[in-house]
Amino acid sequence: MGVNLPPFQRLVDDHWRDVARLAHALGGPVDGDDIAQQAWVQALAAYPTLRSATNLRAWLLTITHRCAMDGHRRRARAAVPHEDPGSLAQAPAVAGPESGLTDAPLWARVGALPPRQREAVVLRYVADLDHQSIAAALRTTPAMSRRLVSDALATLRKDQP
Repeated sequence: MGVNLPPFQRLVDDHWRDVARLAHALGGPVDGDDIAQQAWVQALAAYPTLRSATNLRAWLLTITHRCAMDGHRRRARAAVPHEDPGSLAQAPAVAGPESGLTDAPLWARVGALPPRQREAVVLRYVADLDHQSIAAALRTTPAMSRRLVSDALATLRKDQP
C-alpha cells in the first residue's frame, strides 16, 4: 500500500521559504542558494520512495541540514588560496544581515559556537524544529539535542556584551 503524498510542487510551494532560511543560516549568503538547490534536488529524487507523509517539513529541513554539512566538509578539505591566512574566519559562515537576520553581533557569536551547538541552535530557532526533528537531523537523541541547544544558549548568554 503506497503513501498518499501531495504533488511535489505543493511541497515546494509550502516549504521553500523554510528550506531557503535554513540553507542561508547554515551556509551563509555565499553558499545558501546552492545548499537550498541541492536540498530540493535530493528531495525530488527521494520523494517517490517515501514511506511516510508525516512531517514533510522536518524531512525537507533534515535534507537541507545534511546538504549544508556536506558543503562544510567539502570546503574543509579544499585548499583556499588567500593572501593572509590569519584573517580567515574560524567558524563556517552563519546567517547575518545579508540574509535578513539583522542582529549581526548575535550571529557573529552564534558563528563562534562549537559546530554541533551552532547546528542545534540554528535548527531550533531558525528552522523552528522540535527536539525530535533536531535529533534526527544531527543523528543523536532528543535529550542530546536539548543539551546542545541549552549549552549554546548558556554560552550566548555568557558572552553577551
